[in-house]
Amino acid sequence: MHILVTGGAGYIGSNCVEQLLLRGDRVTVFDNLTEGHRAAVHPDAHLVEGDLRDRGQIHAALEAARPDAVMHFAANALVGESMTNPSKYFQNNVVGGLNLLDACVAAGVRRFVFSSTCATFGVPDTVPITEALPQRPINPYGESKLMFEKILRWYDEIHGLRFVSLRYFNAAGAGERFGEDHRIETHLIPNVLKVALGQKEHVEVFGGDYPTPDGSCVRDYIHILDLAAAHLLALGRDESAFYNLGTGGGNSVFEVIESCRRVTGREIPAVVKPRRPGDPPFLVAGSDKIRRELGWTPRFQKIDAIVESAWKWHVRHPHGYGD
Repeated sequence: MHILVTGGAGYIGSNCVEQLLLRGDRVTVFDNLTEGHRAAVHPDAHLVEGDLRDRGQIHAALEAARPDAVMHFAANALVGESMTNPSKYFQNNVVGGLNLLDACVAAGVRRFVFSSTCATFGVPDTVPITEALPQRPINPYGESKLMFEKILRWYDEIHGLRFVSLRYFNAAGAGERFGEDHRIETHLIPNVLKVALGQKEHVEVFGGDYPTPDGSCVRDYIHILDLAAAHLLALGRDESAFYNLGTGGGNSVFEVIESCRRVTGREIPAVVKPRRPGDPPFLVAGSDKIRRELGWTPRFQKIDAIVESAWKWHVRHPHGYGD
C-alpha cells in the first residue's frame, strides 16, 4: 500500500512510518516540521513539507501521492496551551483536519486512520474507560479531537470515507531508531530521564495526596511500538470504528519514577508540587474492543520495559534530534 502520513516527523508518526516501511508499504510524510523533526523522517519515506491549514498545499500533496490510505497524526497536543490559546487548537486540529478530509475525498482516498485521544472523555465516570462512556472534554485539546471524530462520522456516511479512530493516553518508550523529543516536553518519562541524564535537578510530581495507593496520579502507559501495531491493524478494517487503546493497567507517577531509578541505576530526586487543576486520579483506557475485533495485543506490559527502551534512546540522543 501507499500511505500518506500527516505528522510523520513527530514522535508517534515517525515510529508508525518505520513500521509501515518494514512491512513493505510505500510512505509519503506530510509535515510542517514545527513540532516534528527532519531527522525523524525515515530516509526511505518521501517528505512533503506543508501545513494542513493551507488547503492548496494538502490538496496538491494528496493529488500527487494518490495514496491508498491516510494516517493522521498532525495535531497540537498540549493541554495547558489549549487552555490559553484555544484558537490554535481549533485552527490546526479541526480546520486543518477538515482540509485534509476534503483533500482525501477529492483524491479518492477511502481509508483513514486517526490518532485520537482519551481526552475526549474528560473526567471519566468509571475506570477503565470504555468506548461506551460519555465524552465530555474538559479542555480545548480534547474538544478539538472530539469535534474531528464527529466530522469523520459524517464523511463516512456522506462520502464513504472509512475510518478508524484510536483513542489513547500516554504514549511512551522508543523504537530502535526514533524516540521522544518534544520542543516543549510535558510527558513524565522523558522529564524523569532528563534528571537521570543530569539535565534537570529533580522531577516535579503534581499532587501527592490523590485517593490512589501512593497518593500520585495513575496513568496508562502504552509503548510506542504497540501503538504503531494498532495503527497498522486499523488499516485492514473495512468498517469505520472507534477504539480505546491502552494496556488495561496503570502506573502511578511515583511508580514510574521508581522504574526510571531501577533502569538507569541513578538517583532521581522528586519534589511534590500542588495538584494541577483537572487532573483525575485514575485514567486507564479499556481496550477489550480492539483486542477482540482486531486481535491487537500489546507486547510491552511492564513499565520497566517501556522505560528501558526510552532510556536506551535518550542515552544515544541526550539532546534529542539536535535541531
